[in-house]
Amino acid sequence: MNIKKIGLTALAGSLVAVSAANAGSLSASGSAGINFSGADKGTGGNQWSMGDGFTMTGTGEMDNGWTVSVQYEIDQGYTVSGGVLDNRILTIDTNGMGTIVFGGHGGSSAFGAVDDVTPTAYGESWDILSASLDNGGNTGTNVFNSIGSAGSNNMFQYKSGDLVDGFSFSASYVPSGTGEVESSVDMAIEYTGVEGLTVGYAAGENNASGGTSNTDLSTMYVKYAYGPVTVGFQQSEIDSNKATTDDEFEAMGITYQVSDDLTIGYNESTYKDAASTTVDQENSNLSATYTMGSMTLSVAMAEEKNRGGSTTAVNDVKGYAIDLAFAF
Repeated sequence: MNIKKIGLTALAGSLVAVSAANAGSLSASGSAGINFSGADKGTGGNQWSMGDGFTMTGTGEMDNGWTVSVQYEIDQGYTVSGGVLDNRILTIDTNGMGTIVFGGHGGSSAFGAVDDVTPTAYGESWDILSASLDNGGNTGTNVFNSIGSAGSNNMFQYKSGDLVDGFSFSASYVPSGTGEVESSVDMAIEYTGVEGLTVGYAAGENNASGGTSNTDLSTMYVKYAYGPVTVGFQQSEIDSNKATTDDEFEAMGITYQVSDDLTIGYNESTYKDAASTTVDQENSNLSATYTMGSMTLSVAMAEEKNRGGSTTAVNDVKGYAIDLAFAF
């Protein structure tokens, strides 16, 4: 009798059993949809498009009760380094002591997660119109969005959850490295202890450029929901050593839940660029979302005045977006 062979076979069987007992789950999620969007100025061609990605999620539980999950977004349109793997997020839930998130790519800072939380049915006021309109006007970085903080690959975030009733806290750390001359830290706190009321404040820094180009950021917001109506207001600002980069952002919104399936909303924002104090970029968005089972139909009409702080007529833009999605 070959005792060594029997022993190795038994050991292999034990390892398989242990592996099966501790294995987590892996699932895929995503949506199939069609989008139709455009603007009143520009010479763009085909206005139809559809999504080209899905997310793989793995989850497992440790012996101490912690839960570890990972998400990988498979995105055909992601071309950095010639790969197809887009967002990569690792989450450790400590089962009562908060959650630690490591964003390999696509992570969010504590400040960035609340850069504009005003109510909307579909999209922020500044997010419907493309940043690369081919109308000869301002594009890309010359178009103002909300005020956000530093962000990069391989960043950390901690979320407390409800450690104290009604209060939650989050903090994030962006290490220095490629594209980040110095590291940056953000913190945010939110109070929800009164029914229907949400009050929040966040502060952070953007040290990506380093030295005298570093900036300090702050934002505060309040939202109140009463029955089917939710209203909200938010104000943010950038402070720096240079007066030309002390920007301000304000946004407000209201939504009305007509039924369990239909929500309509109106949202608007103003961005004041210190380098162009004579004129503010103004955005507005009227939107609606209708859900029926796994299908969601979203519609938005948006308007942008003084795009990028410019008063030329080409920088007054109106646009629309229609999105039909089927979740699976």
